Amino acid sequence: MSKWFILLLLLAGPALAQERPTAYQALRTVGTQLDRASVNRVISVIGTNGDPQPETWKIMLDDPKARGGVRELEVSNGKIISERTPLRSAVEGSLGATVDTSKLNLDSSGAFTLAQQTAEKSHVTFATADYTLRVDERGNPIWIISLLRQNGDPAGTIHIGANRGTITRTEGFFAGGDRAVVDEQSSMDGAEADQDDNPDDENFVKRRIKQAFRLARDDVKRTFFKVRRSFVDFFQDK
Repeated sequence: MSKWFILLLLLAGPALAQERPTAYQALRTVGTQLDRASVNRVISVIGTNGDPQPETWKIMLDDPKARGGVRELEVSNGKIISERTPLRSAVEGSLGATVDTSKLNLDSSGAFTLAQQTAEKSHVTFATADYTLRVDERGNPIWIISLLRQNGDPAGTIHIGANRGTITRTEGFFAGGDRAVVDEQSSMDGAEADQDDNPDDENFVKRRIKQAFRLARDDVKRTFFKVRRSFVDFFQDK
């Protein structure tokens, strides 16, 4: 094999990975190959080994007609490549309410941009990304992006609201991978993340993490408006 051919393969690899379908495109595939109403029954959308986008998206649908009440589809390259109806007990822990797609304003490509930005500010390096789109405890759609190093070790996880682009939780960032600090950091969401530092708090590390969290959150919010994309508009704009 000539060295020029090898070079072309190396150069083509990242380009091909970049062209992999996003979560929105996978959902549109489901909506067009099944029916439009199916995208209103989405429980979760999962993709692994994204570089930056995964090769295959696994989409879980609420389906009362299925034997377990759920239908699992795998979508790759614009096609549904597999379909099964697992027993609900086999996937119970991963199930939640259906995602209100009218509230989706962040595609997986935009979620990656925000996660990458946060990782850079925290000086965290990674090789691939795992994606999960589902609802949070308040019923709002949320992206959970888990970043992985080249050897497969976790580099950090970020929870980003898919409606307004708000960071609600991070793990492994701003703290150098210290597990004890990560546990404190992961509890900072919503109102707690908005509170001012307690002047009597002598825990310098905790204060530093909170400040870094807020700065990253504000930066992500600004970037969100640049990558924001409505799923409803996307689906209609074929």
